[in-house]
Amino acid sequence: MNKLNLNLRSALVSLLLFAVFVGVWQLSTTGPSIGGSSAGMTAEEIEYARMMGKDPGAAKSTGFPPPLEVAKASWAQLSDPFYDKGPNDKGIGIQLAHSLARVGLGFALAMAVAIPLGFLIGMSPLMRKAFDPFVQVLKPISPLAWMPLALYTLKDSNVSGIFVIFICSVWPMLINTAFGVASVKREWLNVASTLEVNPLRKAFQVILPAAAPTILTGMRISMGIAWLVIVAAEMLVGGTGVGYFVWNEWNNLSLTNVIFAVLLIGVVGMLLDLMFAQLQKAVTYVE
Repeated sequence: MNKLNLNLRSALVSLLLFAVFVGVWQLSTTGPSIGGSSAGMTAEEIEYARMMGKDPGAAKSTGFPPPLEVAKASWAQLSDPFYDKGPNDKGIGIQLAHSLARVGLGFALAMAVAIPLGFLIGMSPLMRKAFDPFVQVLKPISPLAWMPLALYTLKDSNVSGIFVIFICSVWPMLINTAFGVASVKREWLNVASTLEVNPLRKAFQVILPAAAPTILTGMRISMGIAWLVIVAAEMLVGGTGVGYFVWNEWNNLSLTNVIFAVLLIGVVGMLLDLMFAQLQKAVTYVE
């Protein structure tokens, strides 16, 4: 009951904060001007403004779209998300699908490399010391710094984007897997040795369940980084994807669509994080 009350109260506070945010947004983007925007204009200037289709007495605007305009643009995008009218005019559903496909493939490749290698490093002090200099040197490099090399070597922007996701996803998974494996209680390993459990069975039935929460933490961090990086990568390489959609709409001076895409990126990122949080909760055990 207390948890239900806490969830209800937190939801109400979130709605209140959202309402305040939208209200401040509305007030900061539009508002009546003192004396009207025609104040200080001559009769000729007022007439010229009207001829140009402007209303000199209208409320002033900052040029930044108000919430209602963003809501209308969002509805227009979501009402037909899969339209395809050419290379530079595709629905947000198609753009999002391309981004998620790149992230999913790059992330899967990173898992295939990071988790087995993390097991090796975590189980062998020799391998841990041998790989540590390489990890410490390569880990701080910005994923986008690899993009020119990827484009030159792979000769394909789509494959280069997947490679960038791979390279940014490897390190958190690798480090967390190695840490999780190395942190497995020695008592459990000793019991497995006493029972003469073969190494493969020990890895899957003893080490993996014990290290799973830490491995999932690394995967969760990697997914967050991957979703951040793909947007920037798609801005650079173009073609399709949410990042390219943002850049293309900016070139079209459509701030409403840019804001819609930014909000969509945030929502999708939140859903991906929640998915990994649930997986992490499912494999977490209580000693």
